[in-house]
Amino acid sequence: MKLSRTVSYAVRATLQLAQSDPSTPVPCSKLASEGEMPERFLLQILRVLVTHGILRSTRGVDGGYALTKPADQISLLEVIEAIDGPLDSESQNWSPEPAETMEAKLQTALMQVTSTARRQLESIKLSQLLKPPDDILSETALSELPPDGNTLPTS
Repeated sequence: MKLSRTVSYAVRATLQLAQSDPSTPVPCSKLASEGEMPERFLLQILRVLVTHGILRSTRGVDGGYALTKPADQISLLEVIEAIDGPLDSESQNWSPEPAETMEAKLQTALMQVTSTARRQLESIKLSQLLKPPDDILSETALSELPPDGNTLPTS
């Protein structure tokens, strides 16, 4: 799965905020410089995250951004969907044909992949991304796979 640059910046910024004192807002300029992100672009991203209730903003000299809730209560899916919209496979315009067509089978397979991806991304909290990568896999991704590792229909 490849994340857009916008989502990547959103995740980076929220992770930076997860490591900071939640009672002290962090200015966009500080997030941008420490995260090596363009400030004007990051400002637009932060505004979207505020609109979706992931961040809160404080105006003024000592203003900036902070998470609205603890990092262990914010999922990676929330951040991705705040930026890119709902993660779904319903956006394809399939022609209405019998359920046994190749297109219908493909749509079913894509819906299953999307459902699995949503569950995985929902299970990964920002706080977990602050841990070593091995910890994230052991806690989420591997535990979600079915015993046979197969998530697509076999027929």
